[in-house]
Amino acid sequence: MPLEILGHELQFAQDPNSKHHGTTVWDASLVFAKFLERNCRKGRFSPAKLKGKRVIELGAGCGVSGFGMALLGCDVTVTDQKEVLPLLQRNVDRNISRVMQKNPESFGSIKVSELQWGDESHIKAVGPPFDYIIGTDVVYVEHLLEPLLQTILALSGPRTTILLGYEIRSTSVHEKMLQMWKKNFDVKTVSKSKMDETFQHPNIQLFIMGFKPLADSTENSSQAAAEKVDVETGVQDKNTEENIGVEGSDHVEENTEDDSKSTPQNAKLSEWEARRYGSMAARILKDVKIS
Repeated sequence: MPLEILGHELQFAQDPNSKHHGTTVWDASLVFAKFLERNCRKGRFSPAKLKGKRVIELGAGCGVSGFGMALLGCDVTVTDQKEVLPLLQRNVDRNISRVMQKNPESFGSIKVSELQWGDESHIKAVGPPFDYIIGTDVVYVEHLLEPLLQTILALSGPRTTILLGYEIRSTSVHEKMLQMWKKNFDVKTVSKSKMDETFQHPNIQLFIMGFKPLADSTENSSQAAAEKVDVETGVQDKNTEENIGVEGSDHVEENTEDDSKSTPQNAKLSEWEARRYGSMAARILKDVKIS
């Protein structure tokens, strides 16, 4: 799969025959990478601010999000389960070669490590704490929420920033996830105005999270820091659930009405539109029982 990020033409191999979710490029990782590209000219996501920052990606899969951070000067460790690592390493090697041929000066570093969530030996081996913990489409079933949270906590320091993006597939999982996050972090939702104009969708959300202050004496300073985050990233101050538009059913429906209106009949679909229609079709087929 070809993908242009920050002026670099990258290629990410996928394995359609694999039974593992990590061997597919999921749409939330594209939204995340393009969000970085749009917001890298100033503020907290500029190369000047990110140069040399330590980043770890959880559930990296094909490595799209981690490469976005490395292109901004971060030293990135991309992690996943053992079965995914050969494909992930292949993508890292291929794209490092492509970057080095064009503009290596702004590139940080990227390496591959195994990390099973909750495995203390794996966590210790990657060398926490990290400045940033990132992940895209790592939340999809409820039993993974607690191991994910505990792994994030184990990898964090007091100033760690967590960046997570995912596509809402189940409102029950989504609500449980937000409840767990809000107990531990200040949770901000990235405004759609700060996302790439093409690479966004109502069901795909990006969250920026930091640890809550430990004492009342830090309340004013943390509030000022939160306001600074709002200015730099355009995160929304409204209630998170309202921003996301959670439905009452068990599964969130695709916004098919808006999509159909925005795409004239017989018009050629962009690659992104084709991906979104494919995602919608796959979800419909999953619910169809053929007798």
